[in-house]
Amino acid sequence: MTEKRPPKPFRSNAWFADTERLDMTAVYLERFMNYGLTPAELRSGRPIVGIAQSGSDLAPCNRIHLALAQRVREGIRDAGGIAIEFPVHPIFENCRRPTAAIDRNLAYLGLVEILHGYPIDAVVLTTGCDKTTPAAVMAACTVDLPAIVLSGGPMLDGWMNGERVGSGMVIWRGRRQLAAGTIDAEQYLDAALASAPSAGHCNTMGTASTMNALAEVLGLSLPGCAAIPAPYRERGQMAYDTGRRIVEMAYEDLRPSKILSRPSFLNAIAAVSALGGSSNAQPHLHAMARHAGFELGAQDWQQALDIPLLLNMQPAGKYLGESFHRAGGVPAVLGELLRAGRIDGTCATVTGQTLAQNIEGRGSRDRDVIAAYDQPLMERAGFLVLSGNLFDFAIMKTCVISDEFRARYLSRPGQEGIFECRAVVFDGPDDYHARINDPALEIDEHCILVMRGAGPLGFPGSAEVVNMQPPDALLRRGITTLATLGDGRQSGTSDSPSILNASPEAAAGGGLAWLRTGDRVRIDMSRGRCDMLVPEAEIAQRKQAGVPPVPPSQTPWQELYRATVGQLASGACMEPALKYRGVAAAQPRHNH
Repeated sequence: MTEKRPPKPFRSNAWFADTERLDMTAVYLERFMNYGLTPAELRSGRPIVGIAQSGSDLAPCNRIHLALAQRVREGIRDAGGIAIEFPVHPIFENCRRPTAAIDRNLAYLGLVEILHGYPIDAVVLTTGCDKTTPAAVMAACTVDLPAIVLSGGPMLDGWMNGERVGSGMVIWRGRRQLAAGTIDAEQYLDAALASAPSAGHCNTMGTASTMNALAEVLGLSLPGCAAIPAPYRERGQMAYDTGRRIVEMAYEDLRPSKILSRPSFLNAIAAVSALGGSSNAQPHLHAMARHAGFELGAQDWQQALDIPLLLNMQPAGKYLGESFHRAGGVPAVLGELLRAGRIDGTCATVTGQTLAQNIEGRGSRDRDVIAAYDQPLMERAGFLVLSGNLFDFAIMKTCVISDEFRARYLSRPGQEGIFECRAVVFDGPDDYHARINDPALEIDEHCILVMRGAGPLGFPGSAEVVNMQPPDALLRRGITTLATLGDGRQSGTSDSPSILNASPEAAAGGGLAWLRTGDRVRIDMSRGRCDMLVPEAEIAQRKQAGVPPVPPSQTPWQELYRATVGQLASGACMEPALKYRGVAAAQPRHNH
């Protein structure tokens, strides 16, 4: 059998086979011996493949990777590589305070340093929970080593009383029921816990499922990877195949810069619309694109506004992750979009084939779960981009606009798609929870709840707090949804048609800083406008008071985050990091 040879020696040779610096070779080699590796392995010229381990007890959504890593190792070994597993900074959306959003950039930063500074030739990126996918892809783009994404998969479907119970969705619905008095605290907790029946990440099309689906759309995962539930046998098989493929990619020198393109990211935007994906996809896609050297803008989202909803999965639909996988997963949805001419099938992928070649022959196996493009669940299901004197950029997820919401706000004769509301302004979530039931606010069904101080600078980190529920008095009357607006985010599992990710945020001097309770706000969806109906002279006077105060940073990282982060419109990136790309091309200096 002929020994494989890369086009040029692997970068790990500079650690383990540098004939000119034998002293340094000894330093680098000797400590790897203490757990049983041999010099022959490390000096063989075969690729050393890192397994970026995101699973831990602290990150339960990704914990499945503690087991999957063994299958990845076996795939790497069988394909002729050397596996080295290492931990990455944990990110757990449900539990990290003040918000997991601050850790996306921290995990990115740490992974860049590991991949740059250690003898790694290629990497398997293990992902699952929301921010783990963009953090890993951002780092892979910065370093530009051969990289492949292995997602951990969603949990099994949750069930309670014969009804599907989806991650997040049950939390938001239950808290409304609790406030309305239709369930008690114990029933609320029972329903919430029923939504997590197994290993895996959210079983809804929240941010986790969305971002792992988009890794596949971008060509960074093997076809079909994203939707396989974590406990299914196919998940372990996918881990093995991923381990084998990354070794081949190392020999082919198939790096993110050879896979990703601007059309790849436009494909991802189209897929978000068809999947009914998370509103958090917007900042994460922008961040990944910018680290790959591409810019996305409002027009790119507008062009996908008319893409229909094809996936019948919570929060925009009925089903959960198991049904999505059985119906054909991401390849089936992409097949519909490709046949309709809505995505570019020539984009490269980790398989070495094009996206079109990867999904050839793939189609829906259940039309109730994945609909045909010409018979969708909803027409025009994309994200509406808005601007005005309150912000330069914000988005609204249109596929979760309910019939009730549309009838109340968007159906006035002669004013369809236009509504005006009285603003009720809250300075951060603590203020909201303290005052939402204050009768003095006189909140009724004609109000818009405004959350400010929740963006990257203000919170810090951009909190998922804009999907505010109405006061208890309205919930008891059966009014479950009010219009909401904010400079933070909301959970990807939320069914609220909020106006989100408003940029610039109040803490950066955006228009929300000058809004006051009682002001009228006008939203014109046909024109993509959102404005406070306040005279310019009055706004100028309010600006003299300065922006609302923000809480002080509580840790060194929070201070560093605030000093480097951009706005949600451009991905909330570490702005100074964007100039670094392809850093693995130059060898780091010796350490002794």
